[in-house]
Amino acid sequence: MNKQYYSLVQENNEATINIYGDITSWEWYPGDVSSYTLSKQLETIEADVIHVYINSYGGEVAEGLAIYNSLKRHKAKIVTHADGFACSIASVIFMAGDERIMSTASLLMIHNAWTYTAGNANELRKQADDLDVITQASVNAYMAEINISEEELKQLLDDETWLSPQLALDKNFCTSIVNEKDSNKASQSVKKSLSKMILETQNKEIVQDNNHNNDLDNEEDINESQQNINRNEEPQPNIVDSFFDKIFK
Repeated sequence: MNKQYYSLVQENNEATINIYGDITSWEWYPGDVSSYTLSKQLETIEADVIHVYINSYGGEVAEGLAIYNSLKRHKAKIVTHADGFACSIASVIFMAGDERIMSTASLLMIHNAWTYTAGNANELRKQADDLDVITQASVNAYMAEINISEEELKQLLDDETWLSPQLALDKNFCTSIVNEKDSNKASQSVKKSLSKMILETQNKEIVQDNNHNNDLDNEEDINESQQNINRNEEPQPNIVDSFFDKIFK
């Protein structure tokens, strides 16, 4: 298994787990991690403290909940660290920590569960009801630690909220904030992650527009479309910087 992004290292009485990829039942890429892989490796750990470092956009709810519960069951003290982004179900895994530490250059993102679906009106209504139940499992994990009401939490989920370290600390999503020596480098890492997210969205919108217009009938149009995508290789700096400044102000 390539452990460039997901890895587990044990030394003396402490162990370190890095989750730097998607949370998924199908480990297609080196960074992917499943609940099966992690739970089996947790069984081999004989340590007093387990540090879990997270930089993930999230993934499958079922897998994330299983990882959360596996960590909570372990006899060791669990210390979770937000190294960059801990988004969606990765933020629930973050909540498994007895200590939950955020870098000054890290973010949590929380939102309601979502899915793709199709069917008649009754089936769609049932899917919406099912999503409410699925979201409640994450709500329970957050509520076990935070100091705000469930009503306020659900509003944050409805709003798909990005939590800066200070906001997360105020609401007890995290228990402490560390000011890393290389905070500037860490800031650049977070900016890179945000830039990648914006770029992927921009390119997806370009492709969708091209498909919608169905205008790519000849090589000249295709080349022009590719040039449009290339021009969007980097999102406008002011977009990233203004978002970053707003979050960390």
